[in-house]
Formats: sequence, structure tokens, C-alpha cells
Amino acid sequence: MSSKVLEFERPIIELEGKIRELKLLSGGSSEMAAEIARLEDKARELQRERFASLTPWEQVQLAKHPDRPFTLDYISELTTDFVELKGDRAFANDPAIVAGLARFRGRSVMVIGHQKGRNTKENLYRNFGMARPEGYRKSQRLMRLAAQFDLPIFCFIDTTGAYPGIGAEERGQSEAIASSLELMSTLSVPTISVVIGEGGSGGALAIGVTDRILMLEHAVYSVISPRGCASILWKDPEAEQRAAGQLKLTAHDLVSLGICDEIVGESVGGAHRGLTETASALSDSLSRHLAELTAMTVEERTDKRYAKYREIGHFEPLLDVTESPAESPAS
Repeated sequence: MSSKVLEFERPIIELEGKIRELKLLSGGSSEMAAEIARLEDKARELQRERFASLTPWEQVQLAKHPDRPFTLDYISELTTDFVELKGDRAFANDPAIVAGLARFRGRSVMVIGHQKGRNTKENLYRNFGMARPEGYRKSQRLMRLAAQFDLPIFCFIDTTGAYPGIGAEERGQSEAIASSLELMSTLSVPTISVVIGEGGSGGALAIGVTDRILMLEHAVYSVISPRGCASILWKDPEAEQRAAGQLKLTAHDLVSLGICDEIVGESVGGAHRGLTETASALSDSLSRHLAELTAMTVEERTDKRYAKYREIGHFEPLLDVTESPAESPAS
């Protein structure tokens, strides 16, 4: 059972609770088997219908769900022989980012990702998944190591953003993020990032400039959180639901904008209700994209990577306000 029930999940959770009660009361007898089977079918159908029509705000809530799988959960499901590597060799180790060597379907890879905690103690240790400069410098060190040994890099994105504290700023947070962007844009090895939960601001982008960007079905990716956006644009942090709808932050939005390359389906009800099923779909997707990238030459990969990010977004020319409509050539 989930430790937290979102409002749109409640009818489904309540129905599943009734099914469990009936199973206990039946004692395994066949008398109530038909009714239990009918209710189970109803619960599955209700779940499919509800999760197929989530609003952007509901997607944000699901992406932030405290029971949602984190980077280490996916590393455990997707890889074997994981060896964590720590420290930036300059200041300290940042537990908000976990990284190391592993084997993915028999092939050695470098894995890097944000890591949140399950309880208060873990969240304080992981800084709620908000990396400091040493976290991004650790990532850079291991990316260079991966390039040296020709190892593909998998990045798992799940953060509200880089840590904005005074200490982080004093140690060069913006420089660390900028250096990560520069390094990732020139790496010679195949790189794939996956947004597994929240993808927030430069803290997410710092490990997201990759050949391919994948998103789990209920993940979100945005330049700012809905609350932050609402506070800036409307001076009202409570307008975050409105902001979520306008930020175009869902996986489907980002595919349509050409930012995300593929949506990876989650188990019905979200990844927190079926980690193994979600990880299996992600494994297949990673394997397919890795094979495509490996088949390219280094020059082809870097050229396509450059083109990918150059094509994101566009400018619209502004009307020259010094020229009246009557005087313009178009008139």
C-alpha cells in the first residue's frame, strides 16, 4: 500500500481496499470468487481510464509522489554489479547524486542520477535530491572517466532543481552547472538521459544534455516549478495548477515540442505501483536507443547531438513599433 493517496487515486484505492476485505472474509472459498473477480476487473478498468486522462497538475503530483521509484531503485532493477564511485576530488561527496559503474545487459556503463530519500533522515542526507556544486563536479569527473574507457552513460533525472543555498553559491553552483552542459555537449560516448520523476530547471539540465532524452509516462520536465512560475507571473503561489497547464511540462507536451525523444510507459497507476513492469519497459527502450547510438560514428553522434539542441525552440520576429501598419510593406 502507498503511504500517500492522491485525491484522484482515492476511488481506486478505496475499491482495492474493499477487494482485500472481501478476500479476507471469503477465506479462499469459491462462493465470492465471481464477485471478487468482477470488482478486480472494475478496478483495473477504472485505473486505466483515470490515468489515461490526467491533467498537467495531476501529472505533477504523480511525478512528486513520495513512493515513486528513485535512481537507486532503477539501477537495482536495470543493472548488475553496480559499484558506486564518490567524490569530486575537490571538495566533498554529494549524496544528492549517485553515480558509478554497472553492467547493463552484459555491457559496462556509467550510471549517474539524482537521489531523493524515503523519510526525513534520508532526505536530509540526500538534500531532497537537490545537488550542490560538488555533485555536478562528481558527475563531470565520472563522465570523463566514461569517455576515457568508451563507456555509454545513462543519466536518471529526478530533482526539483539544483540546491540554491549560500554555500552552494559560494562554491560556484552556476559554474558547475555550466561546465556540465559544456562537457556533455562534447562527449564522444553514447549518452541517454531519463526523466524518472521531476525534471526541474538547471539542476536537471546539468545531467540532461544527452544524445537521447527519454521520459517516463508520468514524469515532468520544466524550466521552473509550477509554484515558482505562479509566484513570478501572478504573484500568487496558489495559482500553481494554472501554471502547470501552461508550462507544457508533461511527457506528451515535450514529445510534441521535439525535446523528449520517447515516452516510456509505466505500469497502470504509476511506477510506484509496479516498479518491475516499468523498469522492464525502460530497459527495452534504453537497449534500443543504445544500439542505435552505438552504430553511429563519434562524428555522427556529436553532430546529431549539436543539431538536436540547436533545433529546440524558435524565435518569432517582433513587429517594428517605430513603423506604423499603414506604412509597412505588407500593407
